[in-house]
Amino acid sequence: MLLPQTKEREYRFKLALRMGLPIFALILAFISHTLISNYENLQSAFYIEAVLLVLVGIYFIFYLIYNGFKVKITDGITNTFTREYLYEYLKKEISVKKEYTLVLISIENLSDINNLYGLKNGDKVLQEVAQWIASTLEKDGIENFPIGHIKGGDFILGLDGPKERYSVIIDMLHLKANDLKVGNIEVKISTALTDTSYSQELDYLVEHLFELQEKNRELKNTPKEENINPNELEASVMQAIQKKNIDAMAQSVFHSHTEAFRECFIRLRGTNGKLIFPKTYIKVINKLGLGVAFDSMVLEHILKHMDANNEEMCAVNILPTSLRNEQFIAKVKELPLQEGKKLLFVLNESQYYAFTSRYKQIMESLKQDGILFAIDRLGTLHTSFLYLRELPVDVVRFDTYYSKKEKLQEHYSVLEGFVVMAHNKGVKTWMKNIEDEESYLLAKKLNIDYIQGKYLSQLEKQE
Repeated sequence: MLLPQTKEREYRFKLALRMGLPIFALILAFISHTLISNYENLQSAFYIEAVLLVLVGIYFIFYLIYNGFKVKITDGITNTFTREYLYEYLKKEISVKKEYTLVLISIENLSDINNLYGLKNGDKVLQEVAQWIASTLEKDGIENFPIGHIKGGDFILGLDGPKERYSVIIDMLHLKANDLKVGNIEVKISTALTDTSYSQELDYLVEHLFELQEKNRELKNTPKEENINPNELEASVMQAIQKKNIDAMAQSVFHSHTEAFRECFIRLRGTNGKLIFPKTYIKVINKLGLGVAFDSMVLEHILKHMDANNEEMCAVNILPTSLRNEQFIAKVKELPLQEGKKLLFVLNESQYYAFTSRYKQIMESLKQDGILFAIDRLGTLHTSFLYLRELPVDVVRFDTYYSKKEKLQEHYSVLEGFVVMAHNKGVKTWMKNIEDEESYLLAKKLNIDYIQGKYLSQLEKQE
Protein backbone atom coordinates (compact mmCIF):
# COMPACT_ATOMS: atom_id res chain seq x y z
CA MET A 1 0.00 0.00 0.00
CA LEU A 2 1.27 3.48 -0.89
CA LEU A 3 2.11 5.94 1.89
CA PRO A 4 -0.71 8.38 0.84
CA GLN A 5 -3.23 5.53 1.15
CA THR A 6 -1.91 4.62 4.62
CA LYS A 7 -2.05 8.24 5.76
CA GLU A 8 -5.56 8.63 4.36
CA ARG A 9 -6.78 5.59 6.32
CA GLU A 10 -5.20 6.98 9.47
CA TYR A 11 -6.86 10.34 8.86
CA ARG A 12 -10.28 8.73 8.27
CA PHE A 13 -9.98 6.61 11.42
CA LYS A 14 -9.04 9.60 13.58
CA LEU A 15 -11.85 11.70 12.08
CA ALA A 16 -14.38 8.90 12.67
CA LEU A 17 -13.12 8.55 16.23
CA ARG A 18 -13.49 12.29 16.90
CA MET A 19 -16.99 12.36 15.42
CA GLY A 20 -18.04 9.19 17.18
CA LEU A 21 -16.84 10.05 20.68
CA PRO A 22 -19.76 12.41 21.54
CA ILE A 23 -22.28 9.84 20.29
CA PHE A 24 -20.57 7.02 22.18
CA ALA A 25 -20.48 9.22 25.29
CA LEU A 26 -24.23 9.87 25.04
CA ILE A 27 -24.93 6.15 24.54
CA LEU A 28 -22.76 5.21 27.52
CA ALA A 29 -24.34 7.95 29.65
CA PHE A 30 -27.82 6.70 28.75
CA ILE A 31 -26.89 3.09 29.52
CA SER A 32 -25.17 4.06 32.80
CA HIS A 33 -28.15 6.15 33.94
CA THR A 34 -30.53 3.33 33.12
CA LEU A 35 -28.37 0.81 34.99
CA ILE A 36 -28.15 3.01 38.10
CA SER A 37 -31.82 4.01 38.26
CA ASN A 38 -33.46 0.77 37.12
CA TYR A 39 -30.86 -1.87 37.96
CA GLU A 40 -33.27 -4.23 39.74
CA ASN A 41 -35.99 -4.04 37.06
CA LEU A 42 -33.78 -4.49 33.97
CA GLN A 43 -34.25 -7.60 31.90
CA SER A 44 -31.47 -9.50 30.12
CA ALA A 45 -32.78 -8.20 26.78
CA PHE A 46 -31.65 -4.69 27.76
CA TYR A 47 -28.01 -5.75 27.93
CA ILE A 48 -28.22 -7.36 24.49
CA GLU A 49 -29.88 -4.23 23.07
CA ALA A 50 -27.24 -1.98 24.66
CA VAL A 51 -24.38 -3.98 23.14
CA LEU A 52 -26.09 -4.01 19.73
CA LEU A 53 -26.67 -0.23 19.97
CA VAL A 54 -22.97 0.41 20.60
CA LEU A 55 -21.84 -1.94 17.81
CA VAL A 56 -24.31 -0.56 15.27
CA GLY A 57 -23.37 3.01 16.25
CA ILE A 58 -19.67 2.30 15.72
CA TYR A 59 -20.30 0.59 12.37
CA PHE A 60 -22.65 3.33 11.15
CA ILE A 61 -20.24 6.18 11.97
CA PHE A 62 -17.23 4.48 10.40
CA TYR A 63 -19.28 3.51 7.33
CA LEU A 64 -20.41 7.10 6.78
CA ILE A 65 -16.91 8.49 7.20
CA TYR A 66 -15.21 6.01 4.85
CA ASN A 67 -17.85 6.19 2.14
CA GLY A 68 -18.18 9.94 2.46
CA PHE A 69 -14.59 10.27 1.27
CA LYS A 70 -15.24 8.09 -1.77
CA VAL A 71 -17.93 10.40 -3.11
CA LYS A 72 -16.27 13.71 -3.97
CA ILE A 73 -18.32 15.92 -6.26
CA THR A 74 -16.28 19.12 -6.56
CA ASP A 75 -12.62 19.77 -7.27
CA GLY A 76 -10.88 21.48 -4.36
CA ILE A 77 -9.03 24.00 -6.55
CA THR A 78 -11.55 25.05 -9.21
CA ASN A 79 -14.84 24.38 -7.37
CA THR A 80 -16.05 22.61 -10.52
CA PHE A 81 -17.06 18.94 -10.78
CA THR A 82 -14.37 16.31 -10.40
CA ARG A 83 -13.69 14.29 -13.54
CA GLU A 84 -15.27 11.15 -12.09
CA TYR A 85 -18.49 12.87 -11.09
CA LEU A 86 -18.66 14.90 -14.32
CA TYR A 87 -18.38 11.75 -16.43
CA GLU A 88 -21.10 10.07 -14.36
CA TYR A 89 -23.33 13.15 -14.73
CA LEU A 90 -22.72 13.52 -18.49
CA LYS A 91 -23.41 9.83 -19.18
CA LYS A 92 -26.84 10.23 -17.63
CA GLU A 93 -27.49 13.41 -19.62
CA ILE A 94 -26.45 11.81 -22.92
CA SER A 95 -28.57 8.72 -22.30
CA VAL A 96 -31.67 10.86 -21.70
CA LYS A 97 -31.25 13.62 -24.31
CA LYS A 98 -31.07 12.99 -28.05
CA GLU A 99 -28.84 15.97 -28.78
CA TYR A 100 -26.07 17.01 -26.42
CA THR A 101 -22.92 19.10 -26.87
CA LEU A 102 -19.57 18.87 -25.11
CA VAL A 103 -17.17 21.82 -25.07
CA LEU A 104 -13.47 21.64 -24.22
CA ILE A 105 -11.90 24.85 -22.89
CA SER A 106 -8.16 24.68 -22.20
CA ILE A 107 -5.67 27.06 -20.62
CA GLU A 108 -2.88 26.69 -23.15
CA ASN A 109 -0.15 28.38 -21.12
CA LEU A 110 -0.88 26.89 -17.68
CA SER A 111 2.50 25.13 -17.58
CA ASP A 112 4.29 28.44 -18.28
CA ILE A 113 2.18 30.17 -15.61
CA ASN A 114 3.13 27.52 -13.04
CA ASN A 115 6.81 27.86 -13.92
CA LEU A 116 6.90 31.68 -14.00
CA TYR A 117 4.46 32.60 -11.24
CA GLY A 118 4.33 29.50 -9.03
CA LEU A 119 1.77 26.78 -8.41
CA LYS A 120 -0.36 28.93 -6.10
CA ASN A 121 -0.90 31.48 -8.85
CA GLY A 122 -1.52 28.62 -11.28
CA ASP A 123 -4.28 27.34 -8.99
CA LYS A 124 -5.70 30.85 -8.75
CA VAL A 125 -5.77 31.08 -12.56
CA LEU A 126 -7.67 27.77 -12.75
CA GLN A 127 -10.24 28.99 -10.26
CA GLU A 128 -10.66 32.41 -11.91
CA VAL A 129 -10.96 30.96 -15.40
CA ALA A 130 -13.70 28.56 -14.24
CA GLN A 131 -15.62 31.52 -12.79
CA TRP A 132 -14.99 33.57 -15.95
CA ILE A 133 -16.40 30.77 -18.16
CA ALA A 134 -19.54 30.55 -16.03
CA SER A 135 -20.13 34.33 -15.91
CA THR A 136 -19.41 34.82 -19.64
CA LEU A 137 -21.84 32.10 -20.72
CA GLU A 138 -24.42 33.34 -18.23
CA LYS A 139 -24.52 36.64 -20.14
CA ASP A 140 -25.52 34.62 -23.22
CA GLY A 141 -28.35 32.96 -21.33
CA ILE A 142 -26.56 29.69 -20.60
CA GLU A 143 -26.91 28.83 -16.92
CA ASN A 144 -26.69 25.83 -14.59
CA PHE A 145 -24.61 23.73 -16.96
CA PRO A 146 -22.22 20.99 -15.78
CA ILE A 147 -18.55 21.97 -15.87
CA GLY A 148 -15.66 19.86 -14.66
CA HIS A 149 -11.88 20.08 -14.32
CA ILE A 150 -10.50 17.15 -16.33
CA LYS A 151 -6.74 17.55 -16.06
CA GLY A 152 -4.13 20.29 -16.14
CA GLY A 153 -5.79 23.35 -17.63
CA ASP A 154 -8.63 21.47 -19.33
CA PHE A 155 -12.32 22.02 -18.53
CA ILE A 156 -15.25 20.21 -20.14
CA LEU A 157 -18.75 21.68 -20.31
CA GLY A 158 -22.01 19.90 -21.08
CA LEU A 159 -24.73 21.82 -22.97
CA ASP A 160 -28.19 20.65 -23.94
CA GLY A 161 -28.76 20.65 -27.72
CA PRO A 162 -26.73 20.33 -30.96
CA LYS A 163 -23.35 22.03 -31.40
CA GLU A 164 -24.73 24.36 -34.09
CA ARG A 165 -26.63 26.16 -31.33
CA TYR A 166 -23.44 26.97 -29.46
CA SER A 167 -20.70 27.28 -32.10
CA VAL A 168 -21.05 31.08 -32.43
CA ILE A 169 -21.22 31.57 -28.65
CA ILE A 170 -18.07 29.50 -28.11
CA ASP A 171 -16.28 31.37 -30.92
CA MET A 172 -17.19 34.65 -29.22
CA LEU A 173 -15.95 33.29 -25.87
CA HIS A 174 -12.66 32.43 -27.58
CA LEU A 175 -12.36 35.98 -28.92
CA LYS A 176 -13.14 37.51 -25.52
CA ALA A 177 -10.37 35.35 -24.02
CA ASN A 178 -7.78 37.35 -25.99
CA ASP A 179 -7.99 40.04 -23.30
CA LEU A 180 -8.30 37.63 -20.37
CA LYS A 181 -5.97 38.32 -17.45
CA VAL A 182 -5.86 37.10 -13.86
CA GLY A 183 -4.13 39.93 -12.07
CA ASN A 184 -1.13 40.64 -14.29
CA ILE A 185 -1.02 37.10 -15.65
CA GLU A 186 -2.00 36.69 -19.30
CA VAL A 187 -4.14 33.63 -19.96
CA LYS A 188 -4.38 31.94 -23.36
CA ILE A 189 -7.52 29.93 -24.07
CA SER A 190 -8.33 27.35 -26.75
CA THR A 191 -11.69 25.72 -27.42
CA ALA A 192 -13.21 22.74 -29.23
CA LEU A 193 -16.73 21.34 -29.35
CA THR A 194 -18.50 18.22 -30.52
CA ASP A 195 -21.91 16.64 -30.03
CA THR A 196 -23.71 13.32 -29.96
CA SER A 197 -24.01 13.27 -33.75
CA TYR A 198 -20.39 12.01 -33.63
CA SER A 199 -21.03 9.30 -31.02
CA GLN A 200 -23.31 8.44 -28.10
CA GLU A 201 -20.32 7.16 -26.10
CA LEU A 202 -18.85 9.71 -23.70
CA ASP A 203 -15.29 8.35 -23.92
CA TYR A 204 -15.27 8.74 -27.70
CA LEU A 205 -16.69 12.26 -27.47
CA VAL A 206 -13.98 13.35 -25.02
CA GLU A 207 -11.24 11.82 -27.19
CA HIS A 208 -12.71 13.58 -30.22
CA LEU A 209 -12.57 16.92 -28.39
CA PHE A 210 -8.84 16.58 -27.82
CA GLU A 211 -8.30 15.48 -31.43
CA LEU A 212 -10.16 18.56 -32.65
CA GLN A 213 -8.11 20.74 -30.35
CA GLU A 214 -4.88 19.28 -31.75
CA LYS A 215 -6.05 19.91 -35.30
CA ASN A 216 -6.86 23.51 -34.41
CA ARG A 217 -3.35 23.93 -33.05
CA GLU A 218 -1.81 22.71 -36.26
CA LEU A 219 -3.60 25.46 -38.22
CA LYS A 220 -3.34 23.56 -41.46
CA ASN A 221 -5.79 24.08 -44.31
CA THR A 222 -6.45 20.43 -44.83
CA PRO A 223 -9.72 19.24 -46.36
CA LYS A 224 -12.39 18.24 -43.89
CA GLU A 225 -12.20 14.55 -43.03
CA GLU A 226 -15.24 12.35 -43.10
CA ASN A 227 -16.52 11.69 -39.57
CA ILE A 228 -16.60 7.95 -38.97
CA ASN A 229 -18.41 6.45 -36.03
CA PRO A 230 -15.56 5.50 -33.63
CA ASN A 231 -17.11 2.11 -32.83
CA GLU A 232 -17.26 1.27 -36.53
CA LEU A 233 -13.75 2.63 -37.11
CA GLU A 234 -12.22 0.48 -34.38
CA ALA A 235 -14.06 -2.62 -35.60
CA SER A 236 -13.02 -1.86 -39.19
CA VAL A 237 -9.34 -1.43 -38.28
CA MET A 238 -9.30 -4.60 -36.17
CA GLN A 239 -10.92 -6.63 -38.94
CA ALA A 240 -8.53 -5.23 -41.56
CA ILE A 241 -5.52 -6.29 -39.48
CA GLN A 242 -6.96 -9.72 -38.66
CA LYS A 243 -7.80 -10.43 -42.32
CA LYS A 244 -4.72 -8.59 -43.65
CA ASN A 245 -6.85 -6.34 -45.83
CA ILE A 246 -4.24 -3.81 -46.85
CA ASP A 247 -3.78 -1.59 -49.86
CA ALA A 248 -0.10 -0.88 -50.53
CA MET A 249 1.44 1.82 -52.71
CA ALA A 250 5.12 2.40 -53.47
CA GLN A 251 7.26 5.23 -54.82
CA SER A 252 10.84 5.17 -56.01
CA VAL A 253 13.57 7.08 -54.18
CA PHE A 254 16.49 8.26 -56.34
CA HIS A 255 20.20 8.76 -55.81
CA SER A 256 21.98 10.57 -58.66
CA HIS A 257 19.20 9.84 -61.20
CA THR A 258 19.28 6.14 -60.28
CA GLU A 259 16.61 4.36 -58.28
CA ALA A 260 18.11 3.54 -54.89
CA PHE A 261 15.10 1.89 -53.26
CA ARG A 262 11.31 2.18 -52.95
CA GLU A 263 9.21 3.45 -50.09
CA CYS A 264 6.05 1.52 -49.25
CA PHE A 265 2.87 3.27 -48.07
CA ILE A 266 0.18 1.24 -46.31
CA ARG A 267 -3.55 1.90 -46.24
CA LEU A 268 -6.13 -0.38 -44.65
CA ARG A 269 -9.28 -1.45 -46.43
CA GLY A 270 -12.27 -1.23 -44.09
CA THR A 271 -15.33 -3.45 -43.82
CA ASN A 272 -17.25 -1.22 -46.23
CA GLY A 273 -14.43 -1.33 -48.78
CA LYS A 274 -13.35 2.25 -48.07
CA LEU A 275 -9.68 3.01 -47.56
CA ILE A 276 -8.48 4.02 -44.10
CA PHE A 277 -5.39 6.25 -44.22
CA PRO A 278 -2.51 6.29 -41.69
CA LYS A 279 -3.59 9.58 -40.14
CA THR A 280 -6.82 7.86 -39.09
CA TYR A 281 -5.80 4.28 -38.33
CA ILE A 282 -2.57 5.01 -36.41
CA LYS A 283 -4.55 6.57 -33.54
CA VAL A 284 -6.82 3.51 -33.34
CA ILE A 285 -3.87 1.10 -33.50
CA ASN A 286 -2.09 2.91 -30.66
CA LYS A 287 -5.24 3.02 -28.57
CA LEU A 288 -6.03 -0.68 -29.00
CA GLY A 289 -2.42 -1.83 -28.61
CA LEU A 290 -2.29 -3.35 -32.11
CA GLY A 291 1.06 -1.84 -33.13
CA VAL A 292 3.04 -5.08 -33.12
CA ALA A 293 0.33 -7.00 -35.01
CA PHE A 294 0.04 -4.23 -37.61
CA ASP A 295 3.78 -3.78 -38.19
CA SER A 296 4.31 -7.55 -38.36
CA MET A 297 1.59 -7.80 -41.03
CA VAL A 298 3.17 -4.95 -43.02
CA LEU A 299 6.63 -6.54 -42.94
CA GLU A 300 5.21 -9.87 -44.11
CA HIS A 301 3.55 -8.15 -47.09
CA ILE A 302 6.69 -6.20 -48.02
CA LEU A 303 8.96 -9.23 -47.92
CA LYS A 304 6.62 -11.17 -50.23
CA HIS A 305 6.58 -8.24 -52.64
CA MET A 306 10.39 -7.86 -52.53
CA ASP A 307 10.88 -11.55 -53.28
CA ALA A 308 8.30 -11.52 -56.09
CA ASN A 309 9.83 -8.44 -57.75
CA ASN A 310 13.46 -9.11 -56.88
CA GLU A 311 13.83 -5.80 -55.04
CA GLU A 312 16.95 -5.28 -52.95
CA MET A 313 15.74 -2.63 -50.54
CA CYS A 314 12.44 -1.18 -49.34
CA ALA A 315 11.60 1.57 -46.83
CA VAL A 316 8.55 1.46 -44.58
CA ASN A 317 7.23 3.40 -41.60
CA ILE A 318 7.44 1.43 -38.35
CA LEU A 319 5.93 2.52 -35.04
CA PRO A 320 8.76 3.37 -32.59
CA THR A 321 6.81 1.63 -29.83
CA SER A 322 6.89 -1.59 -31.87
CA LEU A 323 10.63 -1.29 -32.31
CA ARG A 324 11.02 -1.18 -28.52
CA ASN A 325 8.78 -4.23 -28.05
CA GLU A 326 10.59 -7.51 -27.35
CA GLN A 327 7.95 -9.52 -29.17
CA PHE A 328 8.34 -7.43 -32.34
CA ILE A 329 12.15 -7.56 -32.16
CA ALA A 330 11.97 -11.35 -32.02
CA LYS A 331 9.70 -11.41 -35.09
CA VAL A 332 12.04 -9.11 -37.03
CA LYS A 333 14.98 -11.39 -36.28
CA GLU A 334 12.98 -14.33 -37.63
CA LEU A 335 12.22 -12.58 -40.94
CA PRO A 336 13.19 -14.60 -44.02
CA LEU A 337 15.30 -11.68 -45.33
CA GLN A 338 17.54 -13.00 -48.07
CA GLU A 339 21.25 -12.20 -48.04
CA GLY A 340 22.01 -8.85 -49.64
CA LYS A 341 18.46 -7.52 -49.20
CA LYS A 342 17.68 -4.78 -46.73
CA LEU A 343 14.75 -3.10 -45.01
CA LEU A 344 14.81 0.58 -44.06
CA PHE A 345 12.67 1.32 -41.01
CA VAL A 346 11.43 4.93 -41.03
CA LEU A 347 10.77 6.20 -37.49
CA ASN A 348 8.65 9.22 -36.63
CA GLU A 349 8.31 10.11 -32.94
CA SER A 350 7.16 13.44 -31.49
CA GLN A 351 7.96 12.54 -27.85
CA TYR A 352 11.61 11.93 -27.00
CA TYR A 353 12.41 8.46 -25.66
CA ALA A 354 14.93 9.11 -22.89
CA PHE A 355 16.40 5.59 -22.61
CA THR A 356 18.48 5.98 -25.75
CA SER A 357 21.06 3.43 -24.59
CA ARG A 358 18.45 0.66 -24.92
CA TYR A 359 17.23 2.14 -28.22
CA LYS A 360 20.80 2.14 -29.51
CA GLN A 361 21.32 -1.46 -28.43
CA ILE A 362 18.17 -2.57 -30.27
CA MET A 363 19.21 -0.79 -33.47
CA GLU A 364 22.73 -2.18 -33.45
CA SER A 365 21.35 -5.68 -32.89
CA LEU A 366 18.88 -5.44 -35.78
CA LYS A 367 21.48 -3.96 -38.13
CA GLN A 368 23.21 -7.33 -38.06
CA ASP A 369 20.03 -8.77 -39.61
CA GLY A 370 19.93 -6.36 -42.58
CA ILE A 371 17.77 -3.62 -41.02
CA LEU A 372 18.63 0.06 -41.60
CA PHE A 373 17.09 3.03 -39.81
CA ALA A 374 15.84 6.41 -40.96
CA ILE A 375 14.66 9.26 -38.73
CA ASP A 376 11.82 11.32 -40.22
CA ARG A 377 10.85 15.02 -40.02
CA LEU A 378 14.28 16.47 -39.36
CA GLY A 379 14.08 20.24 -39.00
CA THR A 380 10.63 20.25 -37.39
CA LEU A 381 10.57 17.69 -34.56
CA HIS A 382 13.25 18.22 -31.90
CA THR A 383 13.29 14.44 -31.33
CA SER A 384 14.64 13.91 -34.86
CA PHE A 385 17.67 16.11 -34.13
CA LEU A 386 18.28 14.40 -30.77
CA TYR A 387 18.04 10.94 -32.33
CA LEU A 388 20.42 11.98 -35.13
CA ARG A 389 22.85 13.09 -32.44
CA GLU A 390 22.51 10.03 -30.19
CA LEU A 391 21.41 6.99 -32.21
CA PRO A 392 23.17 4.93 -34.92
CA VAL A 393 20.78 5.94 -37.70
CA ASP A 394 21.62 5.47 -41.37
CA VAL A 395 19.39 8.12 -42.98
CA VAL A 396 17.61 11.31 -41.91
CA ARG A 397 14.65 12.63 -43.86
CA PHE A 398 13.73 16.31 -43.85
CA ASP A 399 10.22 17.36 -42.97
CA THR A 400 7.99 18.02 -45.99
CA TYR A 401 7.73 21.65 -44.81
CA TYR A 402 11.03 22.23 -46.66
CA SER A 403 10.06 20.46 -49.89
CA LYS A 404 8.63 23.51 -51.67
CA LYS A 405 10.92 25.75 -53.68
CA GLU A 406 10.12 28.81 -51.53
CA LYS A 407 11.00 27.02 -48.29
CA LEU A 408 14.15 25.52 -49.77
CA GLN A 409 15.32 29.00 -50.73
CA GLU A 410 14.27 30.62 -47.44
CA HIS A 411 15.93 28.00 -45.21
CA TYR A 412 18.80 27.05 -47.49
CA SER A 413 21.58 27.79 -44.97
CA VAL A 414 19.76 25.87 -42.19
CA LEU A 415 19.30 22.81 -44.42
CA GLU A 416 22.89 23.06 -45.58
CA GLY A 417 24.03 22.93 -41.95
CA PHE A 418 21.91 19.84 -41.28
CA VAL A 419 23.32 18.13 -44.39
CA VAL A 420 26.92 18.85 -43.35
CA MET A 421 26.25 17.62 -39.81
CA ALA A 422 24.62 14.40 -41.07
CA HIS A 423 27.39 13.68 -43.57
CA ASN A 424 30.07 14.27 -40.92
CA LYS A 425 28.37 11.55 -38.85
CA GLY A 426 28.24 9.22 -41.86
CA VAL A 427 24.47 9.58 -42.17
CA LYS A 428 22.75 10.04 -45.54
CA THR A 429 20.06 12.67 -46.14
CA TRP A 430 16.66 12.28 -47.80
CA MET A 431 14.01 14.70 -49.02
CA LYS A 432 10.57 13.73 -50.33
CA ASN A 433 7.62 15.49 -52.00
CA ILE A 434 9.81 17.15 -54.66
CA GLU A 435 7.29 18.13 -57.33
CA ASP A 436 9.06 20.49 -59.74
CA GLU A 437 12.43 20.97 -61.40
CA GLU A 438 13.45 24.05 -59.40
CA SER A 439 12.94 22.24 -56.11
CA TYR A 440 14.84 19.24 -57.46
CA LEU A 441 17.83 21.38 -58.50
CA LEU A 442 17.93 23.11 -55.12
CA ALA A 443 17.88 19.73 -53.35
CA LYS A 444 20.73 18.53 -55.57
CA LYS A 445 22.67 21.74 -54.86
CA LEU A 446 22.30 21.03 -51.13
CA ASN A 447 24.00 17.67 -51.77
CA ILE A 448 21.02 15.70 -50.48
CA ASP A 449 21.62 11.98 -51.06
CA TYR A 450 18.11 10.64 -51.67
CA ILE A 451 15.37 12.57 -53.47
CA GLN A 452 11.76 11.47 -53.86
CA GLY A 453 8.62 13.01 -55.31
CA LYS A 454 6.19 13.24 -58.19
CA TYR A 455 8.78 15.09 -60.29
CA LEU A 456 10.84 11.89 -60.41
CA SER A 457 8.22 9.12 -60.13
CA GLN A 458 4.55 8.54 -59.38
CA LEU A 459 2.99 6.37 -56.73
CA GLU A 460 2.36 2.83 -57.94
CA LYS A 461 0.06 0.21 -56.53
CA GLN A 462 1.66 -2.89 -55.05
CA GLU A 463 -0.19 -6.11 -55.73
